[in-house]
Amino acid sequence: MDFNMPEETQEIINGIKQFINKVVIPLEEENRDLLYNERKYYLEDGRRHPKVEELRRIVRKESAKAGFYTMFGAEELGGGGFGPLTALLVNEAIGKHYPHRKLIEHVVIPSPFTNGLTPVLNGLKQELKDKYIEGIGSGEKTLCFGLTEPDAGSDVWGIKTRAVKDGNEWVLNGTKQWISHAHYADYCMLFAVTNPELQAKRKGGITCFFVETKLEGFNVDSVIPVMGSLGGDATIISIDNLRIPEENIIGELDQGFGKAMNGINNGRLGMSGKCIGSAQWALQKAVEYSKIRKTFGKTLSEHQTIQNMLAECALDIYAARNMALNCAWKIENSTKTPTKEISMVKAFCTEMMGRVYDRAIQIHGGMGLSNELGLEEGYRNARLVRIPDGTSEIHRRTIARSLLKGDLSF
Repeated sequence: MDFNMPEETQEIINGIKQFINKVVIPLEEENRDLLYNERKYYLEDGRRHPKVEELRRIVRKESAKAGFYTMFGAEELGGGGFGPLTALLVNEAIGKHYPHRKLIEHVVIPSPFTNGLTPVLNGLKQELKDKYIEGIGSGEKTLCFGLTEPDAGSDVWGIKTRAVKDGNEWVLNGTKQWISHAHYADYCMLFAVTNPELQAKRKGGITCFFVETKLEGFNVDSVIPVMGSLGGDATIISIDNLRIPEENIIGELDQGFGKAMNGINNGRLGMSGKCIGSAQWALQKAVEYSKIRKTFGKTLSEHQTIQNMLAECALDIYAARNMALNCAWKIENSTKTPTKEISMVKAFCTEMMGRVYDRAIQIHGGMGLSNELGLEEGYRNARLVRIPDGTSEIHRRTIARSLLKGDLSF
């Protein structure tokens, strides 16, 4: 392994930083009162204000023009085709230099599997690619990922939404929950059971459908406000006799589970990169504050207890970063998906971020609890990311099962 950052990746990061500084930050500053006041940012029903959505659309389209929005999409979809190592390092850079920005997270670069040129779209039939991909790639249109249900989160095989064949159409009924961005999305990658017998054996039976969200029968019932917010991206969807043409099946009939898992794995590595970058930002804040805050006649940095806390943060970040780099390298240099390692990275990096932010807040004392520094927002986000894309417990189960099957390689 070569731990030097590839020159091309460094150029991409420099380009993204330049784009954010010249395009995104000025737009945020012009609309600061709207973007950073939650009572204005969200409507009473928890949805983002239409003006906020318009600003996000502007950034998406500008990012697409610059080539950043589509850089991780497959080349056959019109994307840049950059791999997991670049994705990890780019997300790390964004998390480190631009944490908690309203027009950057999932806007400049979309979620790698729930929006933009997600690899799930590789399974679209050519006529549908011709019809939809251009709008998605330009940032004009957006997607959501309709998998999770009230009784099927970590256990994806437990979904109950059903699709029944009726002529050349499928009729879908069910409920989805915790579906991000569904209240804004133009299209949904919707998963339903098409063969209950295969599903019961956990050998298939789940199919992915490409759905226009404006169709009758697709209803976003409500937004779920999450931890410390007046609104949120998560929604509850009801599917009521939704009729979808046969040609809108993504990939193969009864084989949608693999589509879901492949996309989620890409998302786990990107999320880990953001955690690593954001943790570095928090540590930098803690180091800087420890040098200027004085207690008992000397700076915090002179107290051994504080030095130990800073050192623990560095240990965590170094371990997480190198673990993630190794995992990305394995993905790019192996024909087999390193499932065990992906689970290790997602669980460790998300938990690491929480530990680093907790120590950074403690070092700042009362200032760390204030809204002024952004540490409390990062702390809340660190708690949130331990659940999506597989809980820490599910990932530990995956790791243990790999070990018990004889995978003891590292």
